[in-house]
Amino acid sequence: MEGTGLIRRLNERGITLNAMLETAMELYIGEEREKVREELKELMLRYLDDINVQALLTAALLLEENFEVDGDPVNLVADELIGISIAELIGGKMALFNFFYYDTRKPGILAELPPFLDDAVGGFIAGCMTRLFERERQ
Repeated sequence: MEGTGLIRRLNERGITLNAMLETAMELYIGEEREKVREELKELMLRYLDDINVQALLTAALLLEENFEVDGDPVNLVADELIGISIAELIGGKMALFNFFYYDTRKPGILAELPPFLDDAVGGFIAGCMTRLFERERQ
C-alpha cells in the first residue's frame, strides 16, 4: 500500500497528520515549538511512507474493522505489541519509554481512539518524537 493510501484511510478514521502533530506537541516540553513541529511533520511523512510502518498501522486498522473488542480489556496485549513495534521500529529501544509515556497519558486524539488504533498511533508518535530528539543530540 502506498503511503498516501494509508494517510487517506487514517483520515477517514479522523486520524489526520495535524491531529497526530497536535497530540505529539501536547506532551512536548521545550522551546522552539514551531521548529520542532515542522521537523516532526517531515519525519512523520517520511515514516508514513515506510512499508513496515504502513503494514503495522494497516494491521491496526484492519483489527479495528474486523475484530470485536469491548472497551480496552486488560488481557488484550496485541494492541500494545503493535504500538511497541512501531515505536521501536522508528525510534529504537529508547522509543519504548516514550511509547509508555504517551500510552498512559493519552493526550489529544489518543484519548478518542479505540484500543488498536490508540496504541498504533501512539507508537507512531512516540517513535517519531524519539527519532527527532536523537537527531537533535547528534
